[in-house]
Amino acid sequence: MSDYVKVGTLQVDRALYEFIVSEALPESGIVNEQFWSDFESLLADLTPLNKNLLEKRDALQSKLDTWYNEHPGNYDFKEYKSFLQEIGYLEPQVEDFKITSENVDDDISTQAGPQLVVPVDNARYALNAANARYGSLYDALYGTDVINEEDGAERVGGYNPIRGEKVVLYAKEVLDQIAPLTASSHKDAVTYKVTSGELCVTVGDGTERTLEESEKFKGFQGPAEDPSAILLENNGLHLEIQIDRNHPIGKNDAAGVKDILMESATTTIMDCEDSVAAVDAEDKVRVYKNLLGLMKGELTSTFDKGGKEVTRQLQPDRHYTNPNGGEISLHGRSLMFMRNVGHLMTTPAILDGNGEEVPEGIMDGVVTSLVAKHDLLRNSRFRNSEKGSIYIVKPKMHGSKEVAFANELFDRIEDMLGLERHTIKIGVMDEERRTTLNLKNCIHEVKERIVFINTGFLDRTGDEIHTSMAAGPMIRKKEMKSSTWLQSYEQSNVNIGLSTGLQGRAQIGKGMWAMPEMMKSMLEQKHSQLEAGANTAWVPSPTAATLHALHYHKINVKAAQDQLLETIQDKTDEILEVPTALDANWTEKEIQEELENNAQGILGYVVRWVNHGVGCSKVPDIDDVGLMEDRATLRISSQHMANWLHHGIVNEEKVKETLRKMAKVVDGQNSHDPEYRPMAPDFNRSIAFQAACDLIFEGRGEPNGYTEPILHKRRRELKSETYVN
Repeated sequence: MSDYVKVGTLQVDRALYEFIVSEALPESGIVNEQFWSDFESLLADLTPLNKNLLEKRDALQSKLDTWYNEHPGNYDFKEYKSFLQEIGYLEPQVEDFKITSENVDDDISTQAGPQLVVPVDNARYALNAANARYGSLYDALYGTDVINEEDGAERVGGYNPIRGEKVVLYAKEVLDQIAPLTASSHKDAVTYKVTSGELCVTVGDGTERTLEESEKFKGFQGPAEDPSAILLENNGLHLEIQIDRNHPIGKNDAAGVKDILMESATTTIMDCEDSVAAVDAEDKVRVYKNLLGLMKGELTSTFDKGGKEVTRQLQPDRHYTNPNGGEISLHGRSLMFMRNVGHLMTTPAILDGNGEEVPEGIMDGVVTSLVAKHDLLRNSRFRNSEKGSIYIVKPKMHGSKEVAFANELFDRIEDMLGLERHTIKIGVMDEERRTTLNLKNCIHEVKERIVFINTGFLDRTGDEIHTSMAAGPMIRKKEMKSSTWLQSYEQSNVNIGLSTGLQGRAQIGKGMWAMPEMMKSMLEQKHSQLEAGANTAWVPSPTAATLHALHYHKINVKAAQDQLLETIQDKTDEILEVPTALDANWTEKEIQEELENNAQGILGYVVRWVNHGVGCSKVPDIDDVGLMEDRATLRISSQHMANWLHHGIVNEEKVKETLRKMAKVVDGQNSHDPEYRPMAPDFNRSIAFQAACDLIFEGRGEPNGYTEPILHKRRRELKSETYVN
């Protein structure tokens, strides 16, 4: 049971109250009494507006359902579009404009590079992500399938020198591509030195070579005649040739090169939302404590690794001598965003004067901004933002009025915390259909503070299915990626971002590579996101960030964006093409395959969320391929099954039978975990199994198809059961 502290008309969970009073407020310049008084006023003013926006969502959905039911099958597109305009689903578009966001760090405004998203409730993962600004190319190659295992190069046992040779060869070829030498190769290098401010490389025949583009040499560590590190830069990203002839790798290299350190995750989203399972004050305090530790530079994590106790903390900045003999300092950590929750959920961490839970998104905005103020005040030996900004990503907003509400919330928080206007920057996630169709208007509402937009296949598809649930049975999940609406959505996001002036001021992002074990395929495919105009894209691990960085060296994203600016088109009509199946006569085998794929994915994720409070994890799919799963993947799978149920493609008993079958599969995939609670054979007593059933059978009625209400309810049920026992 929660223990509340009475503060004005508010009831604040004691754990949250003590965290704010004892840890977050000290050194913030904010007086305790004033903080709670202002917080109370903010909640009183904005909670009703929040509720009205959610009611607007429900009203629009009801009108859409009615229209689809009255226009079954093929309908007139012009009539459909006119209807959407009449009900305000399609907004009148604002006049042309450019964003004016100022004091945006270069990591966001001008530097293209990989982006990590990490559950901030896990301190170890959060530190790994923050420290993923630089990563070992040798390690990334050696430990993944980028390097094949042919000819004795297997990844088994201890160090395999045959595999090591392949890694070094691959890495030297990367150097030749990024920073080629005149008339030679880095594979032929025997010494690196700095002479008269220039990088000089002696090759095997004794001749001396220089870089074809001398300006790519940016600095070095150690003595100029025998440096321990060479700093290079290409397309704004740095890499470091590390030299140590006494190192186990370096002693076997002609030039003593022991590794190539790549600038990797330039930015990281510290996630309080889809990848965490935070259902009460206890969970939220863990989230906020880790954020505070990151912003104050005090977060540590101690764990066992290979039989040794390891303590992880934030990495310091990196320092070099520049070619002219001066000093150069580079940020040693990834620039951190904080992703708050959206407008939908409420939280029992604070109750208002009527005893009702307050909007969790409002609480997140206040507390994460308070935490980040410590960075602005330099209450840390590290800096996150050199420009004095706070970066908050806001997800799951529907249309410009909801974005305008977030802007009003940020205004109020700035006033409450004594921050200058537009100190808090916003990332607007374009992952809901109404935001996609009105993205220009959404950006206009936050044109002074926007620093990020993105596309995301999974949440966006979940909303696509739910919005048009009554239109007909949806195409199979695997067909979605080639559907007209999705391709147009991806293009439109970049088009609108560029046309509203995000280039040079903000990030245009693309979605996650969800297969962390398939790095070879990632290298072969993910470059297309840069060619499509994205200056950042999500990756599932620090290793993936290091490998994805290679794409940013090969592709000049600004040049790609410049070219795209000349071909911008309105994609509204294509985006409105609903992905219903024109011919739903699938075979029984095809239907069962779809059911089993969806059910296995749902159960594999939900069982960890509900039973263990894990919001993001690598979950084996039906073919035992590990996929990174969070609530976005759950939303699409559950909504897809709900859609097929609604339209009679499958019946309830068939779905239940499939769920029971797949629960046994998931139990088997987790049999190695001693803490795992099997769902079979007692399905009725498995809270996780019942949660999965709820997500499907109640999916049509869930607000916008979101999974949070059911997951939170079931997780709290399990926690309550655990406390009682």
